[in-house]
Amino acid sequence: MTWLREARRIVAPYMRRRPGLYWLDLLASAAVAWAMTALYFLAPAWSLPQLVGFAVAGAAFFRAGTFMHEIVHMAPDDMPRFKLAFNVLVGVPLLAPWLLYRNHAGHHSRGEYGTPGDGEYLPLAAAPPVETLRYLLQIPVLPVLAVIRFGVLGPLSRLRRGWREWLLTRGSAYVSNPYYRRRFPDRELGALQRVEWACAAWLALLVALTIAGVMQGVHWLMAWALLSWALGLNWVRNLAAHGYRNAGDTMSHAAQFEDSINITGQTWLTCWLFPVGLRYHALHHLFPGLPYHALGPAHRRLVAELPADSPYHRANHRSYFGVVGRLLRGAFESRGGPSPMPRWREQA
Repeated sequence: MTWLREARRIVAPYMRRRPGLYWLDLLASAAVAWAMTALYFLAPAWSLPQLVGFAVAGAAFFRAGTFMHEIVHMAPDDMPRFKLAFNVLVGVPLLAPWLLYRNHAGHHSRGEYGTPGDGEYLPLAAAPPVETLRYLLQIPVLPVLAVIRFGVLGPLSRLRRGWREWLLTRGSAYVSNPYYRRRFPDRELGALQRVEWACAAWLALLVALTIAGVMQGVHWLMAWALLSWALGLNWVRNLAAHGYRNAGDTMSHAAQFEDSINITGQTWLTCWLFPVGLRYHALHHLFPGLPYHALGPAHRRLVAELPADSPYHRANHRSYFGVVGRLLRGAFESRGGPSPMPRWREQA
């Protein structure tokens, strides 16, 4: 395709990663997140400072956690200290070590994208609205599942091989598709064990502090609310990442791009819901190697230099609500017709 060759030429100067910016952004985001977490826990209950701490801490943790997406697109030997810092500052305390997002590579593959084997795809726009509701109802359950996975199932899985295999296949990937089944790769089992024990040790420390009276039950509830808020931001953001109309068939690279979305409107909501380049999701699927800080400049050049009839322009949408509204319209229009969801449930 001529336009794609031209787009590749345009973005070529933007492919170089700026490690210093990565470090500055992660450290600043984590510092804000933990400072606001302290305010949230220490301020009087239901006071304005506590509410501000809650809102800002969740958004900052969401931003810091989004670097997981950047990390999994790096080469294995690229920025190893940054990867370690991510786990220390965010990954382990939030029970979200980046290694469990390795499955994201399948989301960019021609054989998996948009199929039941894609951990980040559900055909919500082609399925009845109840499926979107089920998707959203998962949000408050996610922190509880993380505690169970690392605090209970991880240690117990060492006792029996069958339990371990079950956990490696059904509980070792960060996905929005609950029917995703793929065993964690053997080559990284050593690294997985290290982060599992780190998360288990973190939870053991919190339990010990509770037994000692330093922490109370209300603190666990507050932590659950904060994690639900941070994870929920990503969960609702994800509704505007793709069109979610594919019924399970494999898709070409061009078709994947056409099913992906750039949110271009400059609003406060865009800043909250699409940190670290997530607003340019169609561009990311077109060129997954573009670092997050280059997506904005590359997008602006593509818009300026590609012809007006280029498919790239059709991927751009100004409103998050407009994109989600289109998804919901498709869901309501699909009522009474065949749903693609049985193909996904067959994987369970």
